[in-house]
Amino acid sequence: MSTVLVFLEAKSGVPTRISLEAFAAAAQLAASSGAQLAAAMVGSASGPGFALLGGASQIFALEHLLLEHYTADGYTAAYAQLIARVQPDYVLFPHTYEVRDFAPRLATRLGRVLISDVTGFQASAGQILFMRQLFQGKLNGHYHAASPAPCLISVQAGAFRADAPAATSVPAATFAPELEASAIRTQPGEPFRAAAQTVDLASAPLLVSVGRGIKDEANIPLVQELATALGAELAASRPICDAGWLPMERQVGSSGQTVAPKLYLAVGISGAIQHLVGMKGSQCVVAINKDENAPIFEIADYGIVGDLFEVVPALTAAVRKAKG
Repeated sequence: MSTVLVFLEAKSGVPTRISLEAFAAAAQLAASSGAQLAAAMVGSASGPGFALLGGASQIFALEHLLLEHYTADGYTAAYAQLIARVQPDYVLFPHTYEVRDFAPRLATRLGRVLISDVTGFQASAGQILFMRQLFQGKLNGHYHAASPAPCLISVQAGAFRADAPAATSVPAATFAPELEASAIRTQPGEPFRAAAQTVDLASAPLLVSVGRGIKDEANIPLVQELATALGAELAASRPICDAGWLPMERQVGSSGQTVAPKLYLAVGISGAIQHLVGMKGSQCVVAINKDENAPIFEIADYGIVGDLFEVVPALTAAVRKAKG
C-alpha cells in the first residue's frame, strides 16, 4: 500500500498551526490516492504532541541529541533516513523558514522533485496535480512529478484548514537516525525570533482587517475598538500598510501574511486578488463594504452592504453588550 508521509514542526512539544495544516493536507492527499498516512516529528515518543495526530496509521518520533537544535545538515540526514525506511510516495512539509532551508538539499540528496508553496491538489488522468500561485495569485500553475517517488511537497500557510487536533491510539515509534557530529557543518544559534512588536497573524483565531474604505489614519481606532471587543488581532490590506497607517507586519495578502482564522472580518476591503489569496483559507469571512459589487462579497460567508462608519460602531456595541 502506498504511503503519504508528513513531517511536522513542534513548539513546546506540540505541532504548530501550520504543521497541523500540512497534516490536514497530507490526510486529504492520502484519502484521495488510497494511501496510508504516516506522520513524523522531532522529539521524544512520550511527548504530548504525538497523541494529537489522529488519523495517522504510523507515527514516528525522531530522537537524537543532534536534532535537539535545528541544523540543515542534521534534519536533512535524519529525514532522508526515515524516508528510506518508510518508502513513501509523497512527503509533505509545512512551508516554514526551516523547511525552505533544508528541503531543497533534501530533495537534491534524494534526487527527487520538490514542489514548494502548494495551495491545493487534484486528481487528473490518474495522477495528482499540485497547484501553486503565480504572479501574486493572478494565475494558478498545476504541476506533477515526472521523477520516481517520493515527490516532496511543501504546503503554503493557510491553504488547508486545520481542524482541532484529534487524539490517536497509535503509539509513536522511536526512530533514531545515525548522525555524526562531524557531519554537522553549522553550529545552531538562538532560535529565530521576530521583533518584539511583530504579530503572528497566522496563529490568530480571530482577525479584523481594515482596508482603504477607512479613508483616513485617524479612523483606524474605530476598527481597533471592534477588534478589541471581539478579542481579535487587527490586520490590514496593503494600501493601509503602504501608507504607514499600520505596520507592515499586519498586512494580509500575497506580499504580506497568509492567514486562516476562524473568523475574518473585512472592513472596507474591496477584495483585490492580491488580498484574497492571503485570507481565502479563513473558516468564516464577514465583509462590510458600501459597494454591493465589491469582489470581497464573492467569497464572503456573510456580507453587510453599508457605511462602515455606521456598521462598525453598531457591531462593537452589540459585541460588548453580548459579552456583558
